[in-house]
Amino acid sequence: GKIGSGSSVPAGLTAAEYQKIRDGEDKKKKANYDRNVKKAGVFEDYTEFYLKRGTDKNQKWKKSATLGHRMAKTKYDFDQVANDGKKYDGGYKR
Repeated sequence: GKIGSGSSVPAGLTAAEYQKIRDGEDKKKKANYDRNVKKAGVFEDYTEFYLKRGTDKNQKWKKSATLGHRMAKTKYDFDQVANDGKKYDGGYKR
């Protein structure tokens, strides 16, 4: 809402400055609400997940490294970790 004549304004701020802060907070709240509304009602069908995992046919998933879980993508390529360190430079020099 808008600051009126009977509104309380924090010490050290003008009504215009305080209104600007409140408007910014309202804008953030609305953006967060809208972001969460977009996620609402988005569900994964468990039956599809179950069939894709293969648990309806056999128990091979139980012996896999992930135990039937889907792994999250990461920011880094961990297959190339060994390449990040210092390369061999011929030995220790004094």
